[in-house]
Amino acid sequence: MTATPAECRIAADVGGTFTDIAIFDETTGSIKLGKCLTTPHRLIEGINDGVQKAGSGFEQANLFLHGTTTAINTLLERTGARTALVTTRGFRDIYEIGRINRPEAYNLFFKKHQPLIERALRFEVGERLYASGEVLHALDEAELEPIAQQLQREGVEALAIMFLHSYRNPAHEIAAKRFFEARCPGLYITASHELSQEYREYERTSTVAANAYVGPRVSSYLREIVQHLQEKRFGGGFLIVQSTGGLYDVQSAQRECIRMLESGPAAGVIGTRELCRDIGLQDAIAFDMGGTTAKSGVILAGQVLMTSHSMIGGYAEGLPVQMPMIDIQEVGTGGGSIARLAAGNALRVGPQSAGSVPGPVCYGMGGTEPTVTDANLVLGRLSEDRFLGGDMRLDAQAARHALLQHVAGPLGISVEEAAEGLIRIAAVTMSHVVQRVTTERGLDARDFPMVAFGGAGPLHAVLVARELQMPKVIIPNAPGHFSAFGMLVADLRRDYVRTRFTPLELLDFTQTNLLFEAMEREGEADIRQAAVKVGTITVQRGLDMRYVGQEHAVAVDIPQDYFTRGDIDGIKQLFDDMHQLRYGYCSPNERAEVVSLRTSVAGEMPRPTLAPLAQGSATPAAPPTQRPVYFSPTQGWQQARVYQRSDLRSGNQIPGPALIEEYASTTVIFPGDQLTVDPLGNLIIEVNHDND
Repeated sequence: MTATPAECRIAADVGGTFTDIAIFDETTGSIKLGKCLTTPHRLIEGINDGVQKAGSGFEQANLFLHGTTTAINTLLERTGARTALVTTRGFRDIYEIGRINRPEAYNLFFKKHQPLIERALRFEVGERLYASGEVLHALDEAELEPIAQQLQREGVEALAIMFLHSYRNPAHEIAAKRFFEARCPGLYITASHELSQEYREYERTSTVAANAYVGPRVSSYLREIVQHLQEKRFGGGFLIVQSTGGLYDVQSAQRECIRMLESGPAAGVIGTRELCRDIGLQDAIAFDMGGTTAKSGVILAGQVLMTSHSMIGGYAEGLPVQMPMIDIQEVGTGGGSIARLAAGNALRVGPQSAGSVPGPVCYGMGGTEPTVTDANLVLGRLSEDRFLGGDMRLDAQAARHALLQHVAGPLGISVEEAAEGLIRIAAVTMSHVVQRVTTERGLDARDFPMVAFGGAGPLHAVLVARELQMPKVIIPNAPGHFSAFGMLVADLRRDYVRTRFTPLELLDFTQTNLLFEAMEREGEADIRQAAVKVGTITVQRGLDMRYVGQEHAVAVDIPQDYFTRGDIDGIKQLFDDMHQLRYGYCSPNERAEVVSLRTSVAGEMPRPTLAPLAQGSATPAAPPTQRPVYFSPTQGWQQARVYQRSDLRSGNQIPGPALIEEYASTTVIFPGDQLTVDPLGNLIIEVNHDND
């Protein structure tokens, strides 16, 4: 029997090291938090432990929101299913040939990307469509029978189907999928038109191959959660965070697993957008540092910057995924990143991580190599006794010994110098992800404040800001749970793209509006059928455009009234402005063409609102404690004031050096910097660059 759900929402963000839980009580407006180590062999156990730590249960909730790294980790670690590909004759090797790009022309050790599907499991059939979608050669299902037999002999677990020009006419893919579903029961099957209706056959092949590769593992994991929720008498809706930051239902997530590649980080960027709206900021950089990775995204003019293509695994050797997602850059540097000496005694930090098991040395769970967390503990920036609110005691002596043995001793330097150098290397590495989401878009990081979150973000944010000459760092409430909070303020969302090549001056607005309206009706229907109530439905239209003669297009958001009034000149101006921003130049007198139409449909959900913080004086009323903290070789050890964040009030001002401790994070205020608590409880740090 299913219990009647209460007015409560549970959000779970499963990371590589920690699982974060945020529970919003819709009746009282309160938010309860839980955090525990991720349980890598059965992730649902960590989720359940976190919910219990927050003092709640699934039977009390009407909505469960979930973000996970399962899909992206499956791709990066190459632990997916044995997968096959069925494609148009002559295009078997397009997946391996790719774009023939060589990012580093003089790198003798450059390696090409490695396809997820071996060549022996890529099969060709004789169907063919014209680019218009008309049939040139019909699909002969007799060709599919021997392929089905071989799939069974080879023990294939997943099948990707990608036919040329199926983005214009999916009939052949639909027929082939129907055939294999009947002939190979139990096989996970996905077709390219279900994921991407844009041109570029290599990118579409890579996208559908990735979806098939991760599909069995991700869908099995989601089924496990559904079963657990049923056992816990959960009677509400279960939604997954997409890479766009929007939510979609679990049934769609099991078919379109690739849409959840960046689900956890995307929620953090959505939370940053909401924070910016609350405090009146138009622009900000989201910086998320957890136990395994550091991520960054951008809020510009109040909107999240998106991309339609991403290279999973990095530009040099990664595989493309073609679908709308938040433009998030990521690096393998987190609190659990391991420090090792490379050739020539060069100190390297990451990308290898201690993860949750065995974890950093100071966790006392079997780790032996020093990590970023160990370095922070040795330098006094973390407390031995108050980590995770005192739930987890850290071993500073073990961390110090590991740093001495693996870094300080071999280099002939002090343990403090080794720890501080380790953290500075990590900060420089993390500054690169911020540059990739700003400089590559024609933006200057110095013009943006940084919103820093994640369990390790507030520890390192000021160091990263100093590297980039950024003026201000903002630490939100409960930064260690901020991505989970971002899920609570996300909308239900569906994104659609249709490739339609048209010279801009010949754009048929009547036909264009009909195409947009068809996509938007489909999106609204999907959103309305989800197992939750939504409020206002909003749409955001855009065009992928380029100058005539160019190969690659630029995505341009277009207000809906431009299409209503047929404003070609206005659309051209928006395109020129975006081209100027992205590439540093534009050509107002050059002709432009439309490549694709894109629209996003969002269904608004009730958002939790944070109550204002009580007003205080400039000096915090609660007296601080003190402890020595090592800041740099020149500044050495200094006595830093230590405040509990729960004791702070709006208007409090704290000069550095100081530490602000809370349940799942610690904020470091360096000497010369100044912290102010704003009316909503955010910590605003003015970074002093005079001594940089």
